Amino acid sequence: DLDGPVARVVLDHPPLNIFDLVMRDELIGVLEAVREIDEVRVMILAAEGRHFSAGADLSEFGSAPSIFEARRIRWERDPWALLWDMPVPTIAALHGVAVGSGLEMALLCDLRVAGPTTRLGLPETKLGMLPAAGGTQSLTKAVGPHEAVPVVALADEIEPERALARGIVSVVDDDPDREAGAIADQLAGLDPAAVRAMKRCLRAAVDLPIDAGLAVERRLARPLGRPRP
Repeated sequence: DLDGPVARVVLDHPPLNIFDLVMRDELIGVLEAVREIDEVRVMILAAEGRHFSAGADLSEFGSAPSIFEARRIRWERDPWALLWDMPVPTIAALHGVAVGSGLEMALLCDLRVAGPTTRLGLPETKLGMLPAAGGTQSLTKAVGPHEAVPVVALADEIEPERALARGIVSVVDDDPDREAGAIADQLAGLDPAAVRAMKRCLRAAVDLPIDAGLAVERRLARPLGRPRP
């Protein structure tokens, strides 16, 4: 859905919004479309139904005709990089269950708003797997290795208030969709060039050595100029 400068991408695969190959391909198409719409200044990732997402469809694991085909599908059908590289700010509105790749998608967004009863977690290690939709990387970038290790290794459910204290979510609100919309409206009202530059600078602070990050900041700040007194 488009509401002026705000794009709202909604997961709608009842009852648990589980990711299968069809849903993943459709999500890739939607995210590519959002990137091409010049008017979009903010994107919200939300979900219909009682839950945000219970993660991947485990019944599809091992269903590819060969390990090589499985790897090809995994890397060619990849919505995670598209979400991580979205040029505009992204906000995830979480409710119900947000676990596995459901939480991993949210971690690829810039901000996460959770309801007070949202169930959060990365249970993959209990199943003998890794959070491989970017979770080991995005969680560590969001909260640092000290906080990320117990979340991934112990695979425990995390209450929203504890997730807020750890920095896993940005806001806890009784109505996460409404709050995500309010934050999106705030961001959409700012200068779009400055917001895009801000996002790139903050990402550089995590991804690059400080001298390289400062170079990115100088380069992006120069065309924006400074307000005159």
